[in-house]
Order: sequence, then structure tokens, then C-alpha cells
Amino acid sequence: MGEVDPAFIQDPEHRPKLSPIEATGIPVIDLSPIINKAVENSSAIEALVKEIGSACKEWGFFQVINHGVPLTLRQRLEEASREFFAQSMEDKRKVNRDETTLTGYYDTEHTKNVRDWKEVFDFFAKEPTLLPLSSDEHDHRIHHWTNQSPQYPPNFRVIIQEYIEEVQKLGYKLLELIALSLGLEANRFEEFFIKHQTSFVRLNHYPPCPYPDLALGVGRHKDGGALTILAQDEVGGLEVKRKTDQEWVGVKPTPDAYIINVGDIIQVWSNDAYESVEHRVMVNTEKERFSIPFFFNPAHDAEVKPLEELINEHNNPAKYRPYKWGKFLIHRRDTNFKKHVVENLQIYHYKIK
Repeated sequence: MGEVDPAFIQDPEHRPKLSPIEATGIPVIDLSPIINKAVENSSAIEALVKEIGSACKEWGFFQVINHGVPLTLRQRLEEASREFFAQSMEDKRKVNRDETTLTGYYDTEHTKNVRDWKEVFDFFAKEPTLLPLSSDEHDHRIHHWTNQSPQYPPNFRVIIQEYIEEVQKLGYKLLELIALSLGLEANRFEEFFIKHQTSFVRLNHYPPCPYPDLALGVGRHKDGGALTILAQDEVGGLEVKRKTDQEWVGVKPTPDAYIINVGDIIQVWSNDAYESVEHRVMVNTEKERFSIPFFFNPAHDAEVKPLEELINEHNNPAKYRPYKWGKFLIHRRDTNFKKHVVENLQIYHYKIK
């Protein structure tokens, strides 16, 4: 899966601890009040909104149960993912991602993140997905990106598309709850997604790693988009940096639940009321691990900035300069994939000092 950088071995801040604290405090939230219309009532929804707001503020992460995504559909995609990654490297690389294709298969040998121990398959939620050709602010060319689809397993594309349709519904419900928790109209975020959203689903496979003290499944990072909706298997391995003491704590898998985290965009929209939190994935010496994150992202031309309803020139001025999401995303893609020797773009680069 790629060689381990010697500098990484020597840096104690980046080396993983083999005995993380279990993050029992990460909230598990029951979405029944908005999923089961038969029992819907205003007091239950108000309590749910309060739970969501507290989780976003205190953790930046939470798990949801009774979320409405059909379990059988999720199981079908999980099985298809296992079948795809079980193929030979030659077969998987028939749908390789490269400099002209944003979706498909890649492993850590094809990115600068050689510390990561995994292989991946990406698939856009919308086809085509509109994104800039370049992160250059003066280059206004837009490209219509399409998905690659492997021949095996059978019906792979259909299963992914059906799954995306269902998990997207969950994403919109979560955005409504987050908006309400910030005192906004429930549909406040919808305008950023309704047309040309740039969301995508990722299939992750983490093979067993013989050097768990030297590598990570995914290195420490924050998600640049709006929301991440993660399905993980029973092996676990996700760790979150706890805000109260900056300790890395493990997220214990809850059967059939989704793990939700707010991304950089919600941090900017909320003007730091909610924070995108660092997280990473630990490797396992004996067991392979599979996960399926859905990255819920707005349209490429969405201007990301603190929402006017949440800022005040005197008491809570805007903390970020506006930026275009598509340009931000393409810059991230370029620095990750093309191995540019430049710092990966972060939202703190847009922080107003």
C-alpha cells in the first residue's frame, strides 16, 4: 500500500497510539421523530434539534439510528464493495483514477499520502458532475465529469445509484436539523445543493497492516465539504480528536448506525459556532476493514461564507473570507493527486485575522 515515510516514523505527533481511549461520549441520536411520520410531534422534534446542536458544538461528530436508509440496500453495497476489492490489481486498475478522471479506483501508491494504508473507489452522486478544470481563479472553464463503472461485480452502478438516492435523503434531513439548531429556516441550506451538487460516495478498503505503529488507514485530517455520512463495519478504527482535551478517542461501531461529522463548509456557514473536527483511521493487524463515506457537498459555484443571519458587525463579525467551493475542491484534488509540493488548502487560509 506504499512505503512509510521515515519522517512520519520519527514524528510522535503523527504516529498512532495502539490503545486509544474509547469515545463513549460521542452521542447516538435517534432520528425516529422525523423518519416515522406516524409518531411525529413538535416537542420530540425540538428535543431532536437540541440534541443535534449539542453534538455539533461539543463533538462535531455523532451517530444516528433509525435513519431511514434501508438496511438491505446498505448490505448490498457493502457486499458489492467486498467483491470489487477482492479482484486482482489488474482488474481494479481497469477503472483507475488519473489526471483526467476524478472518479474510479486508486490506492495510496497513486497519491502523496503514502502514510495511508488503503484502497478506494469513488463515484459521483450526480452525472454529470460540474467542476472547474482548474483551481486558478481566472480560469472559468467548467468540465462535465462522468463516472467510471467496473464490469464486476454485476449491477455495481445500479446498486451505488440506489444507495446514493437513499443516503442523500438522510443528508437533507440532517441539514434541516442543523439549520434549525442554528436558528435558521429548515430549508436554509437547500439552495446550495438543489442543482449541481458535487457529492460523491467512496468505497474504502483497509487491508490488514503488519506495521500498525507506523501507518494509519487515513492520516489526521478534516473534511472540506458540508457533511460526511459514514457507514463502517464492525471492525472500527475511526478516531476523533476530542475538543475538550485534544485526545484521540475511538468511535465504537454501533450496528446499522451512520456516523455523521460536520465539515469545513458548515464551520464557515456557522461562523465557527460548529467546528469541523480532526479525525483519522487506525489500521488493524489481523482484520481487513471496509467503510462507505458519503461526502455531501454543494454545487461547484456555491460561494462559501458565514451566513448573514448568523453574523453581526459588532458582536459576531464574519470570521472568513468568501471562497468558491469548486475551486477549493479542485485545489485539494490537485495537491493530493498530482503530488505538488505545496501545502494542502485549508479553510484557515480564508480566516480573517
